[in-house]
Amino acid sequence: MVLDKNSPKPLYAQLEDILRTAILNKEWEVNHAIPSEIELSRMYSISRMTVRAVITQLVNEGMLYRVQGKGTFVAEPKISTKSLAYMGVREQLERMGYQTSTRLVRFETVRANAHIAGKLGITRGDEVVFIERVRLVEGCPLSLHLSYLPKAMCPSLTEEYLETEQLCVIVEKQFGLKAAAVSESLESVLATEEEAELLEIDRRFPLLMLEDVNKSPVGRIFEYSKVLFRGDKIKLHFEYETK
Repeated sequence: MVLDKNSPKPLYAQLEDILRTAILNKEWEVNHAIPSEIELSRMYSISRMTVRAVITQLVNEGMLYRVQGKGTFVAEPKISTKSLAYMGVREQLERMGYQTSTRLVRFETVRANAHIAGKLGITRGDEVVFIERVRLVEGCPLSLHLSYLPKAMCPSLTEEYLETEQLCVIVEKQFGLKAAAVSESLESVLATEEEAELLEIDRRFPLLMLEDVNKSPVGRIFEYSKVLFRGDKIKLHFEYETK
């Protein structure tokens, strides 16, 4: 494909369309290098500065990534999911055809510190069930899930089924706890050493942290959760109706 210099569409926009189409059509495999700036400049008879600007745009969109001294490579497409208030991550991924699995890291009863007590609306020192799990997609760690539930509201909860069923399904079946209202917040954080090890990334790697507080139909808080998503693997989609 060549650039049409007589077209009203700018040359940089034409080149961007060509490269974007090549990536989407998988003409270059994921993690494989695309032609260099010099090669693209020669192929399309366009300035190297324009080529660099187009590549930078696609890097910013997450379609490409640069490795210093080696070149520019095709990025792995991010998984697009909706917020957890809409549907659990695992269910969304499986509906999209991904193979998922869960690895239980910790299941224990702890005493609530001031932060956790405030989130759950309980007294500091009250017993809380703490659950830590890693969610994997196609065998690769995608997210780290930390859940806190008041022990008094799920006294007989065990670690059974936590690797095969979603926590929300378990607590609804066993204790009748279903979210009628969800308070949700999202922010970017850097991975700690422990989080990096569990997610198989470098320390201080960028993560998306989604915090949820779930309330029952009678207004009682029964879960505070924190999910840490790998920033290079996922894109969260939010949709709201305006009145």
